[in-house]
Order: sequence, then structure tokens, then C-alpha cells
Amino acid sequence: MDIDVLGALSVRENGISVTPTAPKPRQVLALLALHADQVVPVAALIDELWGDRPPRSARTTLQTYVLQLRELIAAAVARDGHGAARRCAKDVLVTSPGGYLLHAAGGTIDVCEFEQLAGTGYRAMDAGDFTAAARQLRDALSLWTGSALADVQTGPQLEMEARRLEESRLCALDQRIEADLRLGRHRELLGELTVLVRRYRTHENLHGQFMLALHRSGRRSEALEVYQRLRTALVRELGLEPSAGLRRMQRSILMSGPEPVPGPAAAQGERLSRVG
Repeated sequence: MDIDVLGALSVRENGISVTPTAPKPRQVLALLALHADQVVPVAALIDELWGDRPPRSARTTLQTYVLQLRELIAAAVARDGHGAARRCAKDVLVTSPGGYLLHAAGGTIDVCEFEQLAGTGYRAMDAGDFTAAARQLRDALSLWTGSALADVQTGPQLEMEARRLEESRLCALDQRIEADLRLGRHRELLGELTVLVRRYRTHENLHGQFMLALHRSGRRSEALEVYQRLRTALVRELGLEPSAGLRRMQRSILMSGPEPVPGPAAAQGERLSRVG
């Protein structure tokens, strides 16, 4: 079974889609897919579908949705032309004590691929291998085709999972940009960072990276304008001032000449503590 959730939901058995169109069964499949090869408790599925006001028929209705999913899976299994040792639908969507389990059977899961590639990239960053880090993190981010579960109606459980995945994506993006900055690719990053700071109006790391890229490109006044826009957004939307590290960066840009590109041994924290 192949599972994609980093964008539109897509679940395929033998290359055949088993993703339902109806919203509620789609929610059930999405939650099972996010926890593939793990038992998802009935209580979690009911919470996802109905929140804190489930109907009396919640368990029976959930069983109906599971049966609908198994019908889709059975149709996909039946079209497997390989003959021997086929899985049946109940082997794929397994009833376990207290819940259900979606058995991926060694198929591809984009979340797992993302986490593996990102983890490799983080380790390369820690080792000072910024070329490898940038490559691995770029490959990890390429698995995303949109917001996680972009076409799924989300309840409490899926909303929490979508936020967790988005935070993971932002962490990988932050580190990939950091690696590119260490490699002197500041001018190449300007277009991407222009879009990102508009999308994430109060994200300090992205604004700090944009300021640094602009400053290294000889655009000091624009770097200072980025700081002022961030400060305005933080004060207005969150009632907060920029962090001490970002304030130090702003003062250093005011006082310094062109920013030298740091060597591989420079600590990440130095980027926010001084620029000249």
C-alpha cells in the first residue's frame, strides 16, 4: 500500500486508489493512513468524526465506514494480476482489540520518507556538511505537494496532525535555507524568502534569514525594512517585540558594512547575534 498525505490524500493498493470521495470515510482513512501499521483506537476515530458530541450510533456508523473502505480495498485486491498469496481486505484494514490498523505491508509512505530524509539532513547540518544537508532537506521538502491533507475535512485529531506536520515542514525549510546561506547562496534565496515572509508574517527565523540574505547582497536598507515590517506585525498581532537575537542583528546591520559569509565552523547562533 502506498500512502501520500503531504498534500492531497492518496492511498493506493496495488497501484489502485482506495481513497473514498465521501467526507467521513475519507477522514477515517486519513487518520488510519497517518498512523499506518499502528492501531488507531475507536475512541480517537469517534473523536475525529464527531468531536465531543458523538451520536449514540457512533460505533455502528464507524463500522459502516470501515466496511465501505474494505469494499474499496477488496476491489483493488481483486484486480491484482499476480495471483498467489493475495491479501484480503481484512488483512489490509485490520480489526484489532479496541481499534483498527491500516497495514501498509512495506509500501511507500511519504511522511516516513520525509522524516528519514529530513533526519539525514539535520545530521549533516550538525556535522558541518552543508552541501549534503541542503540536498537532503531539499529532497525531503520536494515530497510536499501542498498543505498536509489539503483535501480532507479535518476534525480534532487530523487538525492536530496537520499542524504537527506543518511545523515539521517549517523546521526542515528553516534548516535548508540555513544550509544554503552557509554555502553563500544568499542571492539565490531572495525570491523564495520574499514569498515566505509574506506567508509567515511573524516567523522570526525566516525574517532573520531574509535580512541576512539581503544584507549579504548589498541591500542593507531593504534588510532593515524587513525588520521593521516584522516588528510591526509582532506588536500588532501578538503584542510581542522581536527576539533579542533579531534585535542584535538589526543593530549590527545598522552599524556594519557588507556581511562576510561565515565559514563552516561558525555556530548557528552567531547568525543572529552578529552580522559584522
